Amino acid sequence: MSWGKLLQPDLVLGEPILSLTPEILHQNNLKGLVLDVDETLVPMSLAEVSEDLQIWVQTLRPSVSLWLVSNNLSQNRISRIAEALNLPYILGARKPSRRKLRQAVEAMDIPIEQVAMVGDRLFTDVLAGNRLGMFTILVEPMVDPAKVAQRYPVRTVEVWLSQALGATLPSNSKT
Repeated sequence: MSWGKLLQPDLVLGEPILSLTPEILHQNNLKGLVLDVDETLVPMSLAEVSEDLQIWVQTLRPSVSLWLVSNNLSQNRISRIAEALNLPYILGARKPSRRKLRQAVEAMDIPIEQVAMVGDRLFTDVLAGNRLGMFTILVEPMVDPAKVAQRYPVRTVEVWLSQALGATLPSNSKT
């Protein structure tokens, strides 16, 4: 498989994860979500889960299985977020490695093609999900309201490099 295909998300949401609705999941026949944590669910500068995120999880919980899979090694940070959302989690995933994603999918007991990897990064989240054969969803980073003007230079480079390798991503990304 080419790099362009490996870096091509199945869905580019163009908004933060809170815009991912049960309707979108139903349209794509998704029964499970593996969720990245840092910058996907919670800004790196914050350790608390927003009320909006808690409501979003409660809205999805009846229709999909949810797991957190993070590259972050901080047991304190990730467990705190997982407990606030009442979700199972895996930390130290080393994405784009597939091992911990596979572990989460197996725990869900759902066919892999009905589980999406959702994250804000192409070279970790999307690449890992595509390597495993999952549906992949790229979301915009979750920003700290106090730092709305923050830029994401690593993500900007990832988008540019992915496009150069053949992925078709919107050029007007908010990165």
